[in-house]
Formats: sequence, structure tokens, C-alpha cells
Amino acid sequence: HGKVLNLFSYTCGFSLAAMQGGADHVMNMDMSKGVLKVGKQNHQLNGFDKGVSYLPHDILKSFGKLKKAAPFDLIIVDPPSFQKGSFILTKDYQKVLRRLPELLNQTTKLLLCANSPELTEDAFKALIAEHTQGAIEFVARLAPTARFIEIDSDKSLKALVYKMSHSPD
Repeated sequence: HGKVLNLFSYTCGFSLAAMQGGADHVMNMDMSKGVLKVGKQNHQLNGFDKGVSYLPHDILKSFGKLKKAAPFDLIIVDPPSFQKGSFILTKDYQKVLRRLPELLNQTTKLLLCANSPELTEDAFKALIAEHTQGAIEFVARLAPTARFIEIDSDKSLKALVYKMSHSPD
């Protein structure tokens, strides 16, 4: 349950799954109005008219809005690997990571995805650690479905689960 933030939401697939799973509210953010419109239709077709918001904003410029709505119980970050003129994974992901700690509470879970063959799992984890200043810790990597055979796990989609770090008292 709780409040979910779906960044780079595209047509809101994660949001639908969250609503199906009993989320109280999902905030979808994507800079494309067109894909969010499709996302809204997806929700309506599935009977989810309430508890979902759609924000057509550039994530890198909209952290003020997100901070006002924070904290979130689940945050999903699944950016495109490369979107000409708007998001380049290797250059822009760290900007998102740096601001994430402001949106967390003690029990926030995060799903951080990278679908870039150039970025290995270790390099992705190092990027996350560096730019969240130890605010979150690695829990697990989601396994691909059985029918989806991976030849090289470093080149395939990396979907990593993180949670808030608890510093020893």
C-alpha cells in the first residue's frame, strides 16, 4: 500500500501494477504528454480512475513538486537509456540519484533500473552508491522471467531493489 512515485513512467505499466497491488496513490512523471495520455487510458480501462496522478514534466527540473509530495513508500526509476536532447543515462542518472534521498522515509523501497549494455551491474551499483551518499542500500537484483534467457547479465536490463540505509546507532 502507500504512496508510489513512478519516474520516467512512459505508459504507466508500473503504476497499473502498483494500483492492482493496492497502492493508495501513484504519481507518474514523464516529460511526454502523449505517453501519459495513453497511461491514463490504460488506468481507465482497468478501472483505476482515482488515486493516480500524471505529471508531464521534465524530471530533472521538477524536484520541487516531488519534494512537496514526498515521502514515498516506493520509488521506481526506469529511464530510457538514451533520449536525444532530454536524457542520457550515463550523464543524467546521477542527477536523479542525488535528489532521491530527499523523497524517502524510513521504509521506502526503490526499484532502480538501467537498460544499458554499456553499464555493468557493478558500475551501476557504484554510480548509485556515489550519488546517493550512502542513503540507500542494495537489497537484490530482480531476476528476469524464466522465458527470457540472458546471455550476459551485465549487458541486459538491471532492475535493482534498494531500501533506506539504517546507520548503526
